[in-house]
Amino acid sequence: MGVRQVMVPDIGDFSDVEIIEILVAPGDIVKAEDALLALESDKATMDVPSPAAGTIKEVSVAVGDRVSEGTLIVTLEEDTAATKTSPPAEPPPVVADTKPAASPTTSVPPAVHTPPPSLPPPVDRAGAAPVHASPGVRRFARELGADLTQVRGSGPKARILKEDVQAHIKQRLSQSARPAEGGGSIPAIPDIDFSKFGAIEKVELSRIKRLSGPHLHRSWLNVPHVTHHDEADITELEAFRISLKGEAAQAGTRITALVFIAKALAVAMKQFPNFNASLSVDAQSLVLKKYFHVGIAVDTPNGLVVPVIRNVDSRGFMDLALVMGEISARARDGKLKADDMQGGCITISSLGGIGGTAFTPIVNAPEVAILGVTRARMTPVWDGENFAPRLMLPLDLSYDHRVIDGAEAARFMVYLCQLLQDIRRLLL
Repeated sequence: MGVRQVMVPDIGDFSDVEIIEILVAPGDIVKAEDALLALESDKATMDVPSPAAGTIKEVSVAVGDRVSEGTLIVTLEEDTAATKTSPPAEPPPVVADTKPAASPTTSVPPAVHTPPPSLPPPVDRAGAAPVHASPGVRRFARELGADLTQVRGSGPKARILKEDVQAHIKQRLSQSARPAEGGGSIPAIPDIDFSKFGAIEKVELSRIKRLSGPHLHRSWLNVPHVTHHDEADITELEAFRISLKGEAAQAGTRITALVFIAKALAVAMKQFPNFNASLSVDAQSLVLKKYFHVGIAVDTPNGLVVPVIRNVDSRGFMDLALVMGEISARARDGKLKADDMQGGCITISSLGGIGGTAFTPIVNAPEVAILGVTRARMTPVWDGENFAPRLMLPLDLSYDHRVIDGAEAARFMVYLCQLLQDIRRLLL
């Protein structure tokens, strides 16, 4: 037996992550890989596993605390006999929220900090000492465009908390919304009691939707969206895909049209580098990427997640099919890791398996474009002499108009459609 201090392991690029659930208590016996607590970042949730078997002697954190790599979470009295047979611990898996949002029997309600009901006027800190706020609060303030020097902290020693930033933003919005002639503010949606019209049921949003909602809203407000609609003739591509069914089945996978679309996107981005870029924070320069990672939006029981397929340009069709199948299955099972959802260059949102003829996908900022795909349909197409049946695939490209203009988007889509029409062009 030995006493071991268990720290937060490497959790990717995340820091100052909130604890949303404590899964153990002093005296509990755990096995290696058993979850000790659950963390929630701005992108996903993750469990922190026990690195060894043993008995929990002390829990050093509480629900609502914010932790980073290296933070002490529990003290464990190791069961050395069990540990010898246990595999080494892996980094905590990121859970894409396939479990219910609430766990009333095992979690301790987080301590809720309530800011003063009437927020005093903003603080003038000109020439004063720097404000006191955690990295997470500073990031949150940047995302909302809040000036921390104007926020009054209500935490210990005037430390600025997330609730203070929220209250500050609400106060500013309410002040700017009062004079109707002022303009520039977004009118709030009125709070309506729908029960007076009939029976209702209130259902909590899944954690994925609660986390992705602010990101989508931020992208929609900050990115000037334009959507270009086009069609690709995939008659020959579909015939080639069907011819690979047997080979794919032997490899334990199946090849979908999405495999060819992802490959064609990587080739098109090499031809049009602005689509493989991100705008700098000051909007004065472009970051051109030399790698080609494609995000694939996956429908899960609790909402959409976007795992990233890396180095699509250097993968073959069969390899891409295997990787897509594996990462999509992990997304639906809630077993994605932090790295699985980072580093995307462009995203594909496909509704082809469901239906539709067109839609306007929201750009997944800081990417500058997203490709929407709907169901292919057989259509009579004039070939110069006759109408011939052709399988046409609707494509919808939304892009950031600050980076990409309409002519460039049209040229990109023409080139992409040519690649899909004749898949041999991918070899050029």
